[in-house]
Amino acid sequence: MKAELIDVNLTGSNSIRIKKVNQHYLNAPFHFHSSCELVWVEKSFGKRIVGDNIGNFKDNDLVLMGPNLPHIWRNDEMFHKSTQSRRVKATVIYFSPTFLLNLVDDPEITKVANELIRKATRGLIFRGKCNEKVCGILANIEKESGFNKIIRFLQAIEILATSKEYEYLASMSFKNMYAEKDTDRLSNVYQFLMLNFSRNIDLKEIADMCNMTSNSFCRFFKSRTQKSFTQFLNELRIGHACRLLQEEKYSVSDACYKSGYNNPANFNKFFKSIIGQTPSEYRKRLKI
Repeated sequence: MKAELIDVNLTGSNSIRIKKVNQHYLNAPFHFHSSCELVWVEKSFGKRIVGDNIGNFKDNDLVLMGPNLPHIWRNDEMFHKSTQSRRVKATVIYFSPTFLLNLVDDPEITKVANELIRKATRGLIFRGKCNEKVCGILANIEKESGFNKIIRFLQAIEILATSKEYEYLASMSFKNMYAEKDTDRLSNVYQFLMLNFSRNIDLKEIADMCNMTSNSFCRFFKSRTQKSFTQFLNELRIGHACRLLQEEKYSVSDACYKSGYNNPANFNKFFKSIIGQTPSEYRKRLKI
């Protein structure tokens, strides 16, 4: 799938843009841009793709993404049904890397800022006390004005830059291989898979969407995503299964069938190859 290059409407390299999201569901396509992006999901859940990482997002997730890192956030299907009253609430801050790097001439501060931006090129998700402190700042940042808004933003950046409570999202080997001409085609594929992963999906069905033969589509998909189509689909399904296993009301069998697997043996095999544990071991670890 191709990522779309978009304009995030920064007024210059020395500015930040704060966007408050309050809508029924997320609808941005798979995209990237030249700015860094800090995202606090106040209330929502669904699937998230950052680079070559496929995962879930939930309330209070805090993610920092560097420039030109392709990503898409998509709510689970219940958000898209008109009968549901769910809403997405989030705060997004866009800022240019040069905004941080040009603040002062102090080499120590420049080094810390550079390192944060370097790590963010793979996408970072922050946990623990770091998450709590920064989310607390972002909850009220839009109410600030003038210098106070910038000061609060820099306080959040300082916490992120000095924290060790983070995990990388995209792999170390990931490179943005998306070409402009592929954008619509790949965005359609991603949206389709995120909507339909729980049912049987025939490779020809996907290839036909792209007006390709099955073999051509497989080569195309792997060259852009750095994953085979089968690997991508299994990671999407197992990620969903992990979310279900975090809820007591779903059994391991429920997680299997609701994630698109018709055979528990295959489900266990793919789950262990991707997560490193069986579904039962994963659930037992969560309880501990």
